[in-house]
Amino acid sequence: MKVMALDGNSLVYRAFFALPDTMTTARGEVTNAVFGFCSMFATLLRDHSPDAVVVVFDRKEKTFRHEAAPEYKAQREKQPDTLYAQLDTVKELLAAAGVKTLECAGFEGDDIIATIAANIADNELIIVTGDRDSYQLVKDPDVRVLYNKRGVSDYALYDEAGIKERTGVTPAQYPDYAALRGDPSDNLDGVPGVGEKTAAKLITQYGSLESVFDHADEQTPKLRASLHESRERVLRNAGLMRLRADVPVAIDVRTWVPTPNATALKQLFGRLEFSTMGQRWGFFIARFGGGADAGGGADAGGGANAALTVDLERAATASDALRALGDGSSSRGLAGVWAGDAGRSPLVAIVVAAASSTNSSSAAATEIGMEFVTGKVADALAAGQHFVAHDGRNLLRSLLGMGIDIASLRFDTAIAAYLVDADAGAY
Repeated sequence: MKVMALDGNSLVYRAFFALPDTMTTARGEVTNAVFGFCSMFATLLRDHSPDAVVVVFDRKEKTFRHEAAPEYKAQREKQPDTLYAQLDTVKELLAAAGVKTLECAGFEGDDIIATIAANIADNELIIVTGDRDSYQLVKDPDVRVLYNKRGVSDYALYDEAGIKERTGVTPAQYPDYAALRGDPSDNLDGVPGVGEKTAAKLITQYGSLESVFDHADEQTPKLRASLHESRERVLRNAGLMRLRADVPVAIDVRTWVPTPNATALKQLFGRLEFSTMGQRWGFFIARFGGGADAGGGADAGGGANAALTVDLERAATASDALRALGDGSSSRGLAGVWAGDAGRSPLVAIVVAAASSTNSSSAAATEIGMEFVTGKVADALAAGQHFVAHDGRNLLRSLLGMGIDIASLRFDTAIAAYLVDADAGAY
């Protein structure tokens, strides 16, 4: 399984400081961090399509690091109450989304992620964080870090080679490197006069922090004196910077498959006045079930706007893809899955949906990866006269660029909506 572990505190903090705190509801509730986190979450799930998701959080209590080093994070100022309130709202949203959350007294969220990484055998793990301490967890081919560099949309995905290129050391050497250069964000000083380049050079040359100190007499007089004076403190800091992989939390990725409640999400988005967030979360809800619409228009009475339950599966073979496309005897819904903006980024998959013949509120859908859109599958797409889409221009244009010419759609619901009410402005 592909598992995505998100550092909840890190991402919520990034969102809070990236977006203006003037984002409020009519009741005066500040929502900038929640909005930013929801935007991140929707994009991450769409772009990386994990099979299981877990979000870890820090707790308010002090940890074993505070006990070992009283100065640990002592310089940090108390954050605004509006940030802490939004952390609770994010957790409320995750509960409605059926996403597993983990926290443990005495440990940080990073330690929980390290524990997950150590117990992720036979699974792929993507760690999403804005904290560089997680660099030490990267291990090819199973564990990578998707690092939030700034804002809510700027990420870099690192494997072992990426960490080496970014820092000059291997993931396993990262705690020694960080201790040597110091970590101002945690208030842990390094060796005076040693920056990132010197730290990387010394760790690479001698292999470990302890070996660097053992060879202190080989350095320039100034560096030699600094190494001797700071040895005990910096070695202690390295121990604090190494993430713990023994946090007493249950690790069972099978229980981390989201189970979203579309109705609860719709109510929360409504309360927060996120008018378009339900649409942006549509891929997540369709992917994991729970109804296809969290953003509006659902009718609890089962009328024409009732929420649609979609059972989504992935095509494992070209034969699966051909079966999903159908033989033309009944309509098939067709939609694209994009790496970024629709029509402006690579097409990564096609979703084909078939309505249930017995239940108008449910549908079966198949996600077809582009690796299968060749040969007979490509021919079936081009020959099809039974496809229905919503604003299918971008999809048809992208497929045409691949040599697949769908000459006409049976129906385009966006065009139909325009014809019904051209002044609506959104279709």
